[in-house]
Amino acid sequence: MAGTPTPVSKSDTPDGAADFSTQFGKSGLPPLPLTASNAEKDAYWLKHIYQGDSMKQLTLRAVIMGGVLGMLMSASNLYTTLTIGWSFGVAITSCVMSYVIWNALRALTGGRLSNMSLLENNCMQSTAAAAGGSTGATIATMFGALLLLAKIPEGKTAADVASWDVSPWWIVASFTFGTACLGVFLAVPMKRQMINHEGLRFPSGVAAAETLRSLYSETKEAVQKAYALLWSIAAGLLLGLLNAGETKIRAIDGTFEFIARFFTEIRLPETQTFPGTSFLEKHLWFGKSAGGFGAEYSLLLVAAGIITRMRVCLSMFIGSALLYFVVGPWVVGMDVAAAAAGSPNGWITAGGTTVYDKATLVKDTVINIEVGRTLFFTRWSLWGGTALMVSASLAALALNCKTIVRAFSGLGEKNPGTDRMASIEVPMSWMITGLIPITILLVAVQYFAFQIAWWAGLIAIAMSFVLSLVACRATGETDTTPIGAMGKVMQLLFAFIKPGQIGPNLASAGVAANAASSSADLLIDLKSGYLLGANPRKQFIAQFAGVFFGTIAVVPCWFLMIPSKAALEDEKYALPATRQWAAVAELLTKGLDKLPESARYAIVIGALVGVGLVLAERLLPTKAKRFLPSAMGLGLSWVIPFGNTFGFLLGAIIGWIWEMTNRKHAQLYAIAIASGLIAGESLMKAILSMANTAIGLLGGGTP
Repeated sequence: MAGTPTPVSKSDTPDGAADFSTQFGKSGLPPLPLTASNAEKDAYWLKHIYQGDSMKQLTLRAVIMGGVLGMLMSASNLYTTLTIGWSFGVAITSCVMSYVIWNALRALTGGRLSNMSLLENNCMQSTAAAAGGSTGATIATMFGALLLLAKIPEGKTAADVASWDVSPWWIVASFTFGTACLGVFLAVPMKRQMINHEGLRFPSGVAAAETLRSLYSETKEAVQKAYALLWSIAAGLLLGLLNAGETKIRAIDGTFEFIARFFTEIRLPETQTFPGTSFLEKHLWFGKSAGGFGAEYSLLLVAAGIITRMRVCLSMFIGSALLYFVVGPWVVGMDVAAAAAGSPNGWITAGGTTVYDKATLVKDTVINIEVGRTLFFTRWSLWGGTALMVSASLAALALNCKTIVRAFSGLGEKNPGTDRMASIEVPMSWMITGLIPITILLVAVQYFAFQIAWWAGLIAIAMSFVLSLVACRATGETDTTPIGAMGKVMQLLFAFIKPGQIGPNLASAGVAANAASSSADLLIDLKSGYLLGANPRKQFIAQFAGVFFGTIAVVPCWFLMIPSKAALEDEKYALPATRQWAAVAELLTKGLDKLPESARYAIVIGALVGVGLVLAERLLPTKAKRFLPSAMGLGLSWVIPFGNTFGFLLGAIIGWIWEMTNRKHAQLYAIAIASGLIAGESLMKAILSMANTAIGLLGGGTP
């Protein structure tokens, strides 16, 4: 987060001159150089920072508050993962919401409720993060990819392929719960090395700790920031209601109809056509419209652009423009030319006009761009975009070999030297005790649900430990958890262990990705607790409890939001992450020969561009790096529609102008307001989507 101080680490000061105490953000602390031994660091923390015995921390009210907020955020993050491809941090949003909500409850009860302590709120943060973040990553990506690739029976439609038939609820629930718990327990041996002794940054954890300190100091700026977040959540909820379109909820639809009698229509259309679209359709897109070419009346993408910032967003927009205005039409032109030469691929030329007639398409014919009422450019381009992102992720991982080596260093270290430290750290015996039933559960689920042999299931779990180590190290050093890269490594491995099988390929990746996500979430929260002087055992218990809350919430949310294959393929879901997982699984299991030749070239070119950008960023001087496009931004631009990249760029421009005109104001409020808008709108959209499904299943409408 911009403007947040980060702790000093050994990598910052190789000569050891920096002060270990500076990371705690407290004045008046005696100095302790980074050259201090690990035992000295532990003793210093116990003496000057630890307050877990003098302040309430793990309480029922903290866990319930965190569980409820996390359940709401799990629905919100599930929606954002389906629409824009990633989820957003829960820690800071939950801290602010908890602080404001609890103070409101105290006011309503006339002060009969006691204040929630600083460490209680930190404990609440751990529960909320586990419930809201670490349980949903696998569902939207892995189970979404399984549904996306599910075959439609003869004579049926996508609406007839129910999500609970492809992946029954007990499989989704047990897999989600098991992988999230796996990540929580795998983080146990990493905490002491990465946080206590190395002092890795974990910037999101530092930001959450600073936010809590500010709130409890009750400074004017902190209170204003908290209320800015809440007002933006309210604005997001309202906008999500206004642009939700027609629902099956009579109370809502009736209200809009009543208002429309006296005023102009208040309900917003879902999309707005860009100027010049008809010209493009006539002269560039062969008389067809282009899927996703329209601006949405939504602030979700704009807010995401504010957070993502200009370099990535501009890369996304340029890449998408290249696809829609140059590469896409050129590839369609190849199909049209082939039809003119006599190839029966659906395009026909009559009277000087070229049109697409699906009835003339010969079965099993390979065409470049899929055509319906519109040209679906991204269904072809996702191959090149996915190759770019995967190659860039793996190249960056390979170049960071020091990160991988450091991830494994220190794991054999003995327990802390003092009995006092050993009594509050999570003991290794907890990890061993927890991993036994979790391993049995995950091996059984993989065997019965995905036909993965027990030995292959054990390999997936063992590799999850290795990949979680690397992912947590990356999170600590860069604040970015490479969940996608971890999943792709596992997919590559299982392409050899279980060749030609999509289910095992995706399931193994799901184990690695969710375990890595859960481990990183726990360490982010443990970093906050370490800076605030919390008891790590109590935080661990709170995080473990959060997994239960998250699983209970996100599994029914998934089935209500996505009841069928048709619902998943609805245009309101861009599915960038889901399509990427599906594409990699399909490529690794079916082979390149099933793709059109143009897509194969796109894969090779995308992979080379991804590796090239990573190498360029490593080798070029600092001044030149800022002119390089973002590899992730370019790759994503060929997976999501043009309208989405426009929304991202608009948000980035707003954020840039805001910083140019009032940097201090932007640093104080931009992230809070953007996070609130995302949480509010996505939560409202998720609730309405689930309500529509529930009403449809009941066969009626609400009064």
